[in-house]
Amino acid sequence: MPNKLANESSPYLLQHQDNPVDWHPWGPEALDRARNEQRPIFLSIGYSACHWCHVMEHESFEDKQIAAMINDRFVAIKVDREERPDLDQIYMNATQMMTGRGGWPMSVFLTPELKPFYCGTYFPPSARGGMPGFDDVLRAVYDAWLMRRGEVEQMANQLTDELSRAGQATAPGDLSRDFIDAAIGQLTSTFDSRWGGFGGAPKFPHPMDLQLLLRFWHRTGHASSLEMVCTTLDRMAAGGIYDQLGGGFARYSVDARWLVPHFEKMLYDNALLTGVYVEAYQATGNADYARVAHETIGYVLRDMTGPEGGFFSAEDADSEGHEGKFYVWTADEIDEVLGDDAGSTFGRIYDVTDAGNLEEANILNLPKTLAQSAAIMRRDEAELAEELAASRAKLFAAREQRVHPGKDDKVIVAWNGLMIDALASAAAALDEPRYAAAAAKAADFIHAKLQRPDGRLLHTYRNGVAKLDAYLDDYACLANGLLSLYEATFDATRLAEAARLLDIVLAHFADPQAGGFFYTADDHEQLIARNKDATDASVPSASGIAAFALARLGKLTGESKYIAAAEGTLVAAAGLMQQAPAAMGQMLLALDFHLGPTFEMVLAGDTGFELVAKSVKELRRQFIPNKVLASANAKTVDQSPLLAALIAGKASAAGEPTLYVCEGFTCQEPTKGAAAIAAEIERLAAR
Repeated sequence: MPNKLANESSPYLLQHQDNPVDWHPWGPEALDRARNEQRPIFLSIGYSACHWCHVMEHESFEDKQIAAMINDRFVAIKVDREERPDLDQIYMNATQMMTGRGGWPMSVFLTPELKPFYCGTYFPPSARGGMPGFDDVLRAVYDAWLMRRGEVEQMANQLTDELSRAGQATAPGDLSRDFIDAAIGQLTSTFDSRWGGFGGAPKFPHPMDLQLLLRFWHRTGHASSLEMVCTTLDRMAAGGIYDQLGGGFARYSVDARWLVPHFEKMLYDNALLTGVYVEAYQATGNADYARVAHETIGYVLRDMTGPEGGFFSAEDADSEGHEGKFYVWTADEIDEVLGDDAGSTFGRIYDVTDAGNLEEANILNLPKTLAQSAAIMRRDEAELAEELAASRAKLFAAREQRVHPGKDDKVIVAWNGLMIDALASAAAALDEPRYAAAAAKAADFIHAKLQRPDGRLLHTYRNGVAKLDAYLDDYACLANGLLSLYEATFDATRLAEAARLLDIVLAHFADPQAGGFFYTADDHEQLIARNKDATDASVPSASGIAAFALARLGKLTGESKYIAAAEGTLVAAAGLMQQAPAAMGQMLLALDFHLGPTFEMVLAGDTGFELVAKSVKELRRQFIPNKVLASANAKTVDQSPLLAALIAGKASAAGEPTLYVCEGFTCQEPTKGAAAIAAEIERLAAR
């Protein structure tokens, strides 16, 4: 018989519905049972694309003897960390405090009052390789609960007190550009000059840090900052972490050279990296960066978008029980699809050999640039590129016939907000209206399907069911994406919705005593701690993205409450920015925007006129990172009263575009005419 997860909507929880473990979802039934029976709780947290979560399920949770031990002694609760990031944050903090490390699957034992007293991650079913077996862990934990309960509860109380303090840790201070300089220094010291990226294996993309480096280069002319960005983007796009046939990035590389990925693909990585590649294209004009952005968006629109317009969460690493099987090739498989000649050419360029580069199979990657390969092979570069494009298309079509990895098709508002932001930015910079249309469709879907009757957001949606009250990052990421969508389309309804969402943030998430924002709302389920999310993980910190969105909205509207809230969040995080700048990329992006120089730019004129439209395209094409952009015409004030302060007195004459560039609502002389505007944009874009 299925367990109590059978009625859940999360793909991760449904994967465990037939386990012999008597799993419960987190909720009143399970928590009341633990309290009433005075049983400890075994809390297992993971996510659907997690390889080691699948391993532990197969080894331990499908084992009838281990399941019997869990069922007889504990209340077993399974949580999808993507549905309940609030629980994940709290108990990951506990795991890191207790063990010095973290990860998933997370295995935490709680008192009936939800206080953690023993934490770990993956355990093998029985002891091996110096690791304790999960069977021994279950016995030891239950023995401690029975025989030394007083000690256990004392330790749990102490850890919970530490969690409460750590979750709300703030160290307010004065704001300084020195924080950014220190972060650049740390990134420089850990930069891998050969392969790009920061640190050694495993290697993660660090998109927020790359954006910070681009802004530092633009402001200071610091050439090595741009070199770090370009080397990293070039090496990632050539590596196995990038899907050379279908586009899109895996979550991270297990080696330093980006060759062997952990094959799961996450929506948030692809959204964030799309944004970085778009900005790098704007900054350098390198068409390869635009290509990677187009291909990554193509992957998301093809494989990760629902019929209603929302974006799915993830694709697994595994298919047919093997990690990466969908993506790797043998030399014979390549030749079978392409034929000997084209197969040989493709293999030379994409590192395909009989021996393989991963367990006798091959992860496609580009050890050399196309120009280098063409020179070595004495081939015309354009002709070679055309042949390779045809070969990739044939291999992609053949790969589509394989068993695909599992897909987590739930829609998460925060991650959709990141993708809306990426699509809007790409639509503007690459002049692709269909990207803006996809962003708008996703935004409309969220508005229609993930909103409570009172206008508050819900966090997640799947199969027609929206549930769970939204978190700070849901509001902040969506608001930030809507601001980008306004700037890409000048649709004033997007600006109004962003302001409405951020007003909810101010009303329900703010900390009036210490400043900044809590991760959960003031009417959220009461847990053992109420955290503030100020440091980046694989996604931007919720507080950092909130500060950034508030600062942008303040610049567009001139509303002091938004500017003050952004500044208050930055001030509350000043100590953290000083102590750990390398972990504060998104907050530092908000700080950079706040400290400026940041421009309010208004293009006056009817965008239906050719010359005005041309000026709009030029504005969007260039890399001018710290700016907000609004359109002013006869209808603007009526459509968006929020812009009244910014566009007051700004008009064009006789259909000729006029650009107003202001800082702190003090404006330079207006620039009139498309040619003069193009020259002014070039001046502002110059580092």
